[in-house]
Amino acid sequence: MSKKVFGLALSVGLAAFVASADDTLVKFKGGVGVIPVSSGVGTAPTAEVVNRNIVRGVQPPGQIWRIADLRATVGRDGSISVRGKGLLLAGGNGIGGNANQKVFATLICEAAAPFTLRNTDTTGVPLQPNGDFRIDDVLTPAPSGCASPVLLIRNTGGAWFAAGIEDLDDD
Repeated sequence: MSKKVFGLALSVGLAAFVASADDTLVKFKGGVGVIPVSSGVGTAPTAEVVNRNIVRGVQPPGQIWRIADLRATVGRDGSISVRGKGLLLAGGNGIGGNANQKVFATLICEAAAPFTLRNTDTTGVPLQPNGDFRIDDVLTPAPSGCASPVLLIRNTGGAWFAAGIEDLDDD
């Protein structure tokens, strides 16, 4: 009898695990901070023309930002959970600070324009003094699939500060 109970408990637990794994659309593990300029044109020490680091139509801020770690999970229903650590200025007079910013998340699934910006609440969540933040929300509009995922962490002005690195590991 106890073998049947154990077997049933194991089956239920395994089914719940498989169901939760199937509910995940995309995961991100790690992140990169923004460098607002991606390249310059010319041979002089100061470039006369620069190319802004625009990602899928989203503008960068005016200063460099860094992020120590980023973890995010997006569900097939559009639910999203993001944990960021150390999102701080990496240049300028406010270096090492959070510039009193609030941030929100944007998921973009298209590799080419037109892009759909799937956002959490754009009023944002405040960065802690050490740059940590948490977002638990639902993306609007909800994704119906995501062939080429890019996750951007943006400020309430719309500029992107950090990007998630897609977690392609099976573990």
